[in-house]
Amino acid sequence: MDERMKTHGAVGWSDMLTDDVEKARDFYASVIGWETEVMDVGMGPYTVFKAGGQPVAGMMTKPPEAAAMGAPNGWTSYVTVDDVDACTAKVASAGGAVLNGPVDIPAVGRMAIIQDPTGGVIGIMKYENPEG
Repeated sequence: MDERMKTHGAVGWSDMLTDDVEKARDFYASVIGWETEVMDVGMGPYTVFKAGGQPVAGMMTKPPEAAAMGAPNGWTSYVTVDDVDACTAKVASAGGAVLNGPVDIPAVGRMAIIQDPTGGVIGIMKYENPEG
């Protein structure tokens, strides 16, 4: 596993939710040159973007509940943390909001989406197997 996924405070992953996975996949492959691999992560097909054969980001179809709430297509970066629950417990007192989670993502880890007091949104993640 990449060191970013082991280090508290490092941006370990970015992923995109979109209404049109195929169109977005073709765009990033054409513009950036990312290779793609589609896998099932327990929540439907997930496209992993790779650079030089190494995973660098991912993408999936926006879930219906997110679309119903008006969530835009876009990217979310995930900061690696040692304890997702402890971090989310601090959000409200620091002036932010927990938008989603904490939840377990099978074979990946535990995550939450949080919003800072200025409206900025970021994910926090504790990876299931940081040594793998």
